[in-house]
Amino acid sequence: MTDAKPATKIPDPCSFVIFGVTGDLAHRLVIPALYNLAATHLLPEKFCVVGVARGTMSNEELRDDMMKGLKQFATRPVDDAIAQRLLECVTFIEADPKEPASFDKMREDLDKLEARRETTGNRLFYMATPPSAFAPIARQLGRTGMLKENGSWRRLVVEKPFGTDLESAKALNVELLSIVEEKQIYRIDHYLGKETVQNILVLRFANGMFEPFWNRNHIDHVQITVDEKLGVGHRGSFYDATGALRDMVPNHLFQLLSLVAMEPPAKFEAHAVRSEKAEVLGAISIQTEAEALQNSVRGQYLGGKIGDTEIEDYLKSKDVKPDSTIETYAALKLTIDNWRWAGVPFYLRTGKALGIKRTEVAIKFKQAPFAMFRDTAVEKLSQNYLVIGVEPTEGIALQFNTKIPGPSIQIDGVEMKFRYKDYFKAEPSTGYETLIYDCMIGDNILFQRADGVEAGWRAVQPFLDAWKKAGSDGLKNYEAGSEGPVEAEELMTRDGRSWRKLS
Repeated sequence: MTDAKPATKIPDPCSFVIFGVTGDLAHRLVIPALYNLAATHLLPEKFCVVGVARGTMSNEELRDDMMKGLKQFATRPVDDAIAQRLLECVTFIEADPKEPASFDKMREDLDKLEARRETTGNRLFYMATPPSAFAPIARQLGRTGMLKENGSWRRLVVEKPFGTDLESAKALNVELLSIVEEKQIYRIDHYLGKETVQNILVLRFANGMFEPFWNRNHIDHVQITVDEKLGVGHRGSFYDATGALRDMVPNHLFQLLSLVAMEPPAKFEAHAVRSEKAEVLGAISIQTEAEALQNSVRGQYLGGKIGDTEIEDYLKSKDVKPDSTIETYAALKLTIDNWRWAGVPFYLRTGKALGIKRTEVAIKFKQAPFAMFRDTAVEKLSQNYLVIGVEPTEGIALQFNTKIPGPSIQIDGVEMKFRYKDYFKAEPSTGYETLIYDCMIGDNILFQRADGVEAGWRAVQPFLDAWKKAGSDGLKNYEAGSEGPVEAEELMTRDGRSWRKLS
């Protein structure tokens, strides 16, 4: 255990209740994040973890299962003393929303456990479950009074996806808001736990050198990329009902877009920041289905090789329909109808089984007039980019032109780079630590609000509708390990632009 004491606030005593505790999400991200918080002294002294699932399991079996998962997915060496102290406060409770009586029993067990642990009735309910379970679980929590705040706080954490289209997102919001208040709901997106994503706000609003140029007068366009090397693997059943657009754009990519494009909030607090994010998502131009087809590319990967790994055709993946028209790649061109961004296109791309894993925001500045450098061919001059790297390297790079040493004026492009790992000594994290900590202290600045969720779905709905009607028409193939469909490049070249080369 580290001896360093945090300068940040320690959360109130509380119970951390995980629905779906035996699932992949809990093992890969939630439990390792709780361990990292414990290792940095950011969990309350009076604290307990309650694992909820269907079926029976002893406390010891659950603890053994969690330790096994922790050692497999931990982002840092596991200190057995810290792990044991965390796991000794773990209790298993059986509950199934299809059996309402099990939630009555859960309420009684939770009351007794909290009395023993002296957690004062504060509860954080984390839904690490399939989306179809969100509303049924919330209903039972509401019915039994477990979400009612009466001198203690009660919070509900909901994982993405928040709906599968605009209609379902609205329905989910209506249902949840009939049970709890908006301030109690924490719609979590792990991308917002990444340091570089949070740093977009600091970069823009704490540096006088950037914000004056952050508008249509100086920015030519913005590219947002979330590329993955992995195929669908064993998630064929989920992915074939979802696709790249639903899986990534209304959440991950739109969260990046909103932070880049939002107006300065009046103050740095949750309501002001979330209002500006929702406002800019609401300003995305709603396209007709014809425009959506024109301003998008969708693709599906064929077999290929990524490094030493052979990737089979998407259509041959387990639990994928042999005639599926679900996209594994999506590229969109969007515009924002406000004063700051009028005429500035935002190009978004995301896909699976690509040649490189990379998440970045690239802001392309308008070219300076080159009249005084007539002897230098324009195509040899570097493009002026500010690149915010999110994965795998967190950092910021500025690409600009400079003179090559020598007696004549010759120009070449250079990069000025900042990387987090070079400047700050920080242990590797899951990206969930900050978010879980914020849930426990009641800071929802990094979490989506109902209006922001619906604004995002409203913007992508025309693409969903147009692609569904088109079926296989317009679905392009690309080889696993490539950069994606060649048509995605044409989406840019017809505007006289090109995607930034990833490395």
